[in-house]
Amino acid sequence: MSRIKLFLAASVCAFCYSVVGLAQSTADQLDYKPAPYMFVGLQGGAQTTFTDFKLSKLITPTASVSFGAFFTPVIGARLHVNGIWDKGGIKTNGESNFTYDYKYLTSDIDLLVNLSTLIGKNDYYPWNVYLIGGTGLTYAWDNGDLRKSAMSTPTTWKKNYLSHNLRVGAMVDYNLNKHWSVNLEVSANNLSDRFNCKLSHADDWKLTAQLGVAYKFGFSKKVHTAPVVVAPVEEFVGDKNAETTAAKLDVPKAEKKAEPAPVAAVTTIQDDVFFDIRSSEIRPSEKAKIDKIIKWLKDNPKAEATVTGHADAGTGNTSLNAKYAKDRAEAVAKYMKSAGIEASRLKVDSKGDKVMPYGDNEKSRVAIIVGSGK
Repeated sequence: MSRIKLFLAASVCAFCYSVVGLAQSTADQLDYKPAPYMFVGLQGGAQTTFTDFKLSKLITPTASVSFGAFFTPVIGARLHVNGIWDKGGIKTNGESNFTYDYKYLTSDIDLLVNLSTLIGKNDYYPWNVYLIGGTGLTYAWDNGDLRKSAMSTPTTWKKNYLSHNLRVGAMVDYNLNKHWSVNLEVSANNLSDRFNCKLSHADDWKLTAQLGVAYKFGFSKKVHTAPVVVAPVEEFVGDKNAETTAAKLDVPKAEKKAEPAPVAAVTTIQDDVFFDIRSSEIRPSEKAKIDKIIKWLKDNPKAEATVTGHADAGTGNTSLNAKYAKDRAEAVAKYMKSAGIEASRLKVDSKGDKVMPYGDNEKSRVAIIVGSGK
């Protein structure tokens, strides 16, 4: 049991270290979207089967290969194949002194949940902790050492055997760069009673601990859009020197005509309301900006305003980002209506992640308010 405690302690330490690293890097520093992507992994380590036999005598090497994908920064899946050597044991005269070899191969479909991005505020961290759960099948064979020995009994498994495999585990993964990462995975596997070649009237359990490397590929490039600048509308002013010039040239003055009534200048106001990642809740610090435009609209009763929501293309996916952008614009409009601005004076628009007004991911989680009127 000391080895089990050691594995658990190592996992807890790695998790704490990864949490410390949460603030070290964000998706804004990447030139690609952190998800979706695919990966291929190789792992190697040790395993043991829980039994009444001395665990230290049943430790054997193990290896794994996997292929999978992360569909979002939080959720992924993989096909994981593990094997090939294993060992069992039978006590004689109360002593753990008879061991036998056999082979096995396990294939699982695993669900991967990235706890770092699930708990954290960003879609990318160099350190990540994955929770793993899966199900599959295990095939075991080549237990001739036991079948030929004097220890073979009616309860000894005599044939090749197909078993279920239920897995739960955790993995700590560190990104070396865009494509390569290293990891430590610890998992517990539940198997049928006969898996270790003998009947004990209870399911067998296997603990594996492996170090591995993964190659990640299939990333999408970020979309960088030039900032959208709303130019103020300026009132046209005629040439003030025209009359002076005409006098110098001794040009006869034209007969003065009745001047039209002055046209009121068109004025505009604009401000940006920024949001946290995956959020449409207005930050308290941003409400002062909205209040300023609300006051301006009340001072200019004929003016109107447009609220346009945006999301960053560097995180999430197009469907989710469209929802975030729309919700952000509607949240600002709702706040303005609650302050007494008529709905007829507000227009709500959304650009999703198709238009990143400031190029930068963090600044593109925004609702832009533009007011115009006379």
